[in-house]
Amino acid sequence: MTTLSFPKPLVLVRLVVGLYLFGLGIAFLIRASIGLAPWDVFGQGIANITGLSFGLSTVLASALVLLLWIPLKQMPGLGTVFNALLIGPFVDLSLQWVPSPPVAGLIGQVGWYLLGMIGIAIGTGMYIGARLGPGPRDGLMTGAVATFRKPVWIVRTVIEGGAMLIGFALGGPIGLGTVLFVVGIGPLVQLSMRVFVWLDRQRP
Repeated sequence: MTTLSFPKPLVLVRLVVGLYLFGLGIAFLIRASIGLAPWDVFGQGIANITGLSFGLSTVLASALVLLLWIPLKQMPGLGTVFNALLIGPFVDLSLQWVPSPPVAGLIGQVGWYLLGMIGIAIGTGMYIGARLGPGPRDGLMTGAVATFRKPVWIVRTVIEGGAMLIGFALGGPIGLGTVLFVVGIGPLVQLSMRVFVWLDRQRP
């Protein structure tokens, strides 16, 4: 379990860099313009039924996810706080320089979307590997992996698919990118986490 203790400087740098890559990946998804990520579909669905803004609905969705941490015995950490505070600004910062896909048409959009997914996966592996606490949705994943003892890719795929289906049922829009995210992010995150675990073991 993680606690809100002050980390070593290099670990803190790893956390922040990982979160930036996560935000950068989201910026690529946005620029690709082929569909919201599953949790954004869920947030838009909540906005549809509550009348809240998309931003407030996203916060509400995160709060609901945090409630699911309780039966999974997940504990927040400094990484959880940093995730909540930094992802949004990092997305805004990245959108200042990430352009639209340089190749016109669907091929360019899909390529940009895949780059975004890779950025999110690398960022996830890096910041979770810092062991300072995951963000709300990643904590749901790590808690479910520990509880049900299933591979990361299966758990992540089920979670993202569930968020997409519930969001769609609430009126949230889905697109090609949404489906790509559901299918691809689980394996990419599992690979990223394994790579960072391996790299950590190589250090003297």
